[in-house]
Amino acid sequence: MADPASYRPRTGEVPTSPGVYRFRDPDGRVIYVGKAKNLRSRLASYFQDPNGLHPKTRAMVFTAASVEWTVVGSELEALQLEYTWIKQYTPRFNIMYRDDKSYPYLAVTMNEKYPRVQVMRGDKRKGVKYFGPFHPAKAIRETVDLMLRVFPVRTCSSGVFRRAELSGRPCLMGYIDKCAAPCVDRISQAGHRQLAQDFCDFMAGDAQKYIRRLETQMKEAVADLRYEDAARRRDDIAALKRVFERNAVVLSESTEADIFAFADDELEAAVQVFHVRDGRIRGQRGWVVEKVEDVSGATMVEQLLEQVYGSLEDTSRIPREVLVPELPENADQVAALLSGMRGAQVSLRVPQRGDKSSLMETVKENAVLALRVHKTRRSGDLTTRSAALRELQDALELPEPLLRIECYDISHVSGTNVVGSMVVVEDGMPKKADYRKFSVTGEAARDDTAAMRNVLTRRFRHYLEDQERSGTFATGEIALETDPPDPADPAGQTGPGGAAEGPSGAPADGPSSRRFAYPPSLVVVDGGPPQVASAVQALADLGITDLPVVGLAKRLEELWLPGEEFPLVLPRASQGLYMLQRIRDESHRFAITFHREKRGKSMVSSALDGIEGLGPAKQKVLLKHFGSVKRIRAASVDQLQEARGIGPALAATVHAALHPEISASENEPTEAMEVDDMASADRVTQGINLTTGEILD
Repeated sequence: MADPASYRPRTGEVPTSPGVYRFRDPDGRVIYVGKAKNLRSRLASYFQDPNGLHPKTRAMVFTAASVEWTVVGSELEALQLEYTWIKQYTPRFNIMYRDDKSYPYLAVTMNEKYPRVQVMRGDKRKGVKYFGPFHPAKAIRETVDLMLRVFPVRTCSSGVFRRAELSGRPCLMGYIDKCAAPCVDRISQAGHRQLAQDFCDFMAGDAQKYIRRLETQMKEAVADLRYEDAARRRDDIAALKRVFERNAVVLSESTEADIFAFADDELEAAVQVFHVRDGRIRGQRGWVVEKVEDVSGATMVEQLLEQVYGSLEDTSRIPREVLVPELPENADQVAALLSGMRGAQVSLRVPQRGDKSSLMETVKENAVLALRVHKTRRSGDLTTRSAALRELQDALELPEPLLRIECYDISHVSGTNVVGSMVVVEDGMPKKADYRKFSVTGEAARDDTAAMRNVLTRRFRHYLEDQERSGTFATGEIALETDPPDPADPAGQTGPGGAAEGPSGAPADGPSSRRFAYPPSLVVVDGGPPQVASAVQALADLGITDLPVVGLAKRLEELWLPGEEFPLVLPRASQGLYMLQRIRDESHRFAITFHREKRGKSMVSSALDGIEGLGPAKQKVLLKHFGSVKRIRAASVDQLQEARGIGPALAATVHAALHPEISASENEPTEAMEVDDMASADRVTQGINLTTGEILD
């Protein structure tokens, strides 16, 4: 018997959505199928203290060797999928009803002289129309009760019907107008059959026709002042709408389709497919595949359909309809190929709206979750991480373990808003507290190689400063960081060490803290030989020659080492390559995020920006006090001081910055217009502008 702890999924891997889960034994056989409103909460209950579990549940979790789950769009879909899989796998631990009955269906016996509406279980019978399944049984009774208000079809048993015929009196349902009472000829046989057919049509999804008919009858009753009849029709409409909403997620019984959806990134893709037969989800499959080359979604769809259906021995299993997120470029040929395999017409299309489109969103959600779980397991597993680090160390022929890896990337748009990023991985896991962002301007922003050199120079200059202050030097000795994170810079928005950086990389206000006295074991740059050469040159200029540098070229995922003519190519399935790809992608994401943030700020500027001593907080104070920049510009120095926190010196600075023409006049040579105070007063009195010499009107 397996220990449940050996296959218990991590809490973060399990979604909180409704869905269906399956426990499998060591041989892969499904031994239990269940549904849940919240998958995470339900699955967690199976892995609590074994002594607190029900004996059957305890036996099940110790018999199982793995658990898997599928997310669905609603609880009703979860019920349908659970029932489908119970019928398909007949799990040994699934005992859903004490009376050993199957799920209840709403059935209309159209094979009888007077059709009857009833709840049926077990095998389906010929000539009987079924709707559902419903769970719990109370739900189906509520549905029948609501429907009988509008469609009073017979619900009594054969014995009750015969007694009513003999006695000439209907049963209770006939007296309360929830049965048309064909037993006493209140309605003809043909009329009752049509009533039953209307019942079936409504349950099959054709609801609006009957709702519109009742609305017309209600308006006519209001016009004739028959308000009681109008109120009855109003209640009938409300009842039908409740039933319609309850059954809206059920697909048409004629639906036979495979619905595919993708979730992918630059490295891998997750594929999910739901097999829908007779309007119900009959099965689900999923794959996670490596993207060996950069292919479009249309190409992925084409390759997937060829492999999935080409490997089928029984081609009759190909459905009439294949729904995909994107049509392949040669969609007609692919559809013709599938039609030839099946021996009948196959429709290949993309659902745009309705229930099929909603179901595709559910399939998409399953694919996203599958890819997320796959990546989490690969990156979070300690054994996998250790194997990846050892593999990288051996491939790069490094003498020391890769305790810390730093990766750098440059991001910009046509040379504008150039930024750099540094992400840090320790023991194979991201250390986000040490992530850093770099703004690159001036000559360093002319191209990617210059920007990379600037970023590395700034980062490792602080490393040397930390080494010097701590009494160690860049000779291979490691000095562990001892200072706590800087609370003023928790996200690393400034330069290394927590000190704000100018364009040249020099700290703007004081020395940096000893945040980076711990050198990396490996420096990774995003790019090929030019970026690697630039990084090596930056380190050499600082006198650092013992740090290994490697570049990861994105196009072919090649490793470039300094001075090497040919790249190092790791196997596609290499855990070490996967780790480098993940680090590179994280640095790219981090750089892109900072670039978009900086670009967004550059597109919005204010006249108050750049005024010395006026930061964002005091800008807000001024704007709140005066209401707009226009009013701030019109205010005098004394009026500016009325704002909270604005002193005389800052008020004068703001006033001078917003009135450059006055500052320019004050800086002009005074010899050109030397006048005594009285003369100045006279000239002003005469209306002469002292600045321009013009006579004022």
